[in-house]
Amino acid sequence: MSDSRVQKFAKVLVEHSARIDPGDRVLIEATTAAEPLVRELYVQILEKGGHPHPMVGFPGMVPFVQDDLYLTYANDAQLDFVPTFHKVAYDQFESRIRIHSMTNTRGTSSLDPVKAQRRGKAISSITAAQMRRGAEGSFKWVTTLFPTDAYAQDAGMSLKDYEDFVYNAVHAHEDDPISFWKSTAAGQQKAIDWLVGKSQVVMRGPNVDLTLSIKGRKFMNSTGMYNMPDGEIYTGPVEDSVNGWVKFTYPAIYGGVAVEGAELTFNRGRVEQAKAEKNQEYLFKMLESDDGSRYLGEYAIGTNFDIDKFTGNILFDEKIGGTFHMALGAGYPETGSKNKSAIHWDMICDLRTDSEILVDGELFYKNGQFVFGK
Repeated sequence: MSDSRVQKFAKVLVEHSARIDPGDRVLIEATTAAEPLVRELYVQILEKGGHPHPMVGFPGMVPFVQDDLYLTYANDAQLDFVPTFHKVAYDQFESRIRIHSMTNTRGTSSLDPVKAQRRGKAISSITAAQMRRGAEGSFKWVTTLFPTDAYAQDAGMSLKDYEDFVYNAVHAHEDDPISFWKSTAAGQQKAIDWLVGKSQVVMRGPNVDLTLSIKGRKFMNSTGMYNMPDGEIYTGPVEDSVNGWVKFTYPAIYGGVAVEGAELTFNRGRVEQAKAEKNQEYLFKMLESDDGSRYLGEYAIGTNFDIDKFTGNILFDEKIGGTFHMALGAGYPETGSKNKSAIHWDMICDLRTDSEILVDGELFYKNGQFVFGK
């Protein structure tokens, strides 16, 4: 029996996230493990008058994302090669829907990080096109996930429980999930409106003592236009403004490698000191990716309290209500960020206990909740 939640999930992606119009060329990136969702997207995009272009690979054979076989066997020339069809689509198409659908989330964990770093540089022009055209409004992209056994195992759940978790997080279990995301947008906009014209952010708590500037930067209301599930407000901090220390309370996962207990110390925006309890060398290598990899491209607050546990997947974990996350590397131009890098590595810190955020000296956030204006 087909799951009606898959149909509703596709509807959210087509009508709310990617906002498909007649004539839109839509790249669908996935593995064969996501076949039910790919099929439903294909039909609904056609019904909207769009032109679906599925680019579906076998698990471990998706060359633009985390690809076990490519990183294992590609030589230097192949690592430097920019994938032709992705380049065309990201430069010219109107939309892209990416469905993470891995069946082995640890496939690249033992591979040489230098190869992954080199591959990241090669495809950075594609990522830059995504960021630039997304900011311009000419490229409607969204990234999501289809539940597989591998993701369920990472989250410590059965597949059925993980399916319920995923569909609840995107609200595909409701009669009208799109209405939920519209109402969420209205609520988050109040916080964003309060931040307009503000400058200095101070974060204090057991795991953070950090200051940064948001002067002249724009906070974005993230409710499903780029990620699904969603739930965050984010900006790009002034690049040279970040000072202080943070210890991330959850593993920082990038390229299939989990860096645990990561601590960073910033001086004038740059990571000057770094250490980790596990995979410290990998952290060091990623910090040396390029000139922008030691600077922040994103500062964000998670607002989705339906995501109530860490699952080992950043698409969900960065949205956990009561947390903040920062991304080393590439920033989103629409926020005003000027930082460029081949990496964009989100790291998450809990703020639900003895923690606060002050903005221009006023209490904005305390113990996981917005408190401005009270």
